[in-house]
Amino acid sequence: MTVSSTPKENKVGAHSTAFVLVHGAWHGGWCWQRVTPDLIAAGHRVFAPSLTGLADRSHLLTRDVGLGTHIADIVNLIKWEELESVVLVGHSYGGMVIAGAAQELGPMVKGLVFLDAFVPSAHTSLMDLTSPAFREKREAIEKETGTGLMAPNPAEVLAVADPADREWVDRMCTPQSYKTFTDKVGEVDAMDRVPCKVYVRAKGIVAPMHDQTADRLKSSPGWTVIESPHGHDLMVDAPKDVSDILLNCATSI
Repeated sequence: MTVSSTPKENKVGAHSTAFVLVHGAWHGGWCWQRVTPDLIAAGHRVFAPSLTGLADRSHLLTRDVGLGTHIADIVNLIKWEELESVVLVGHSYGGMVIAGAAQELGPMVKGLVFLDAFVPSAHTSLMDLTSPAFREKREAIEKETGTGLMAPNPAEVLAVADPADREWVDRMCTPQSYKTFTDKVGEVDAMDRVPCKVYVRAKGIVAPMHDQTADRLKSSPGWTVIESPHGHDLMVDAPKDVSDILLNCATSI
């Protein structure tokens, strides 16, 4: 799913920023539909692709889809849309993707916004950054099933607030390749040179690894850390808050 605010031929305008919204594990471009209208109304181009193997691209799912595949999804989108001033937004697993994409894209990335997301160090995987309990559970499931695929977490586990929204998220989420969780990202030092860096911690869900990330970034130069009272799927539960954060980032660059 891709949303664009203006025709490609009109993209070169005064101070227009392109937002590329990268969903988290098991989600798809559909999860951003409450966020995109405000960004488009403010005159920005907005892209909300589904990563390979997920949502409207679930027909491409195989056990060989990896983190590198998803990084290439984002890099190639930006390359072929000929975007020049980009804010990358990553939710949860999407933080791994935007960190890797920023390394390849260099100076064209003007902003990085991590929504309750993983912020990797060089040569780490998502599994490296999770709790031992999460790793052990997922490794046991993979050993038992041997499918190379990981079933979605229920929306209730993600602390989605509204029952109707929980039903929607559960209906829309799809399995994801186990490899995307175990692949290690490469170098990520390009993040240090991005002008706007924001981390949003969703305090409505218990996630010590994200608390540790937020605490670390509070004392890191160039980072803004924001705490939200909502659950993990901020773009579902608090879309206006998310769009405001993104627009503030665009204004600052």
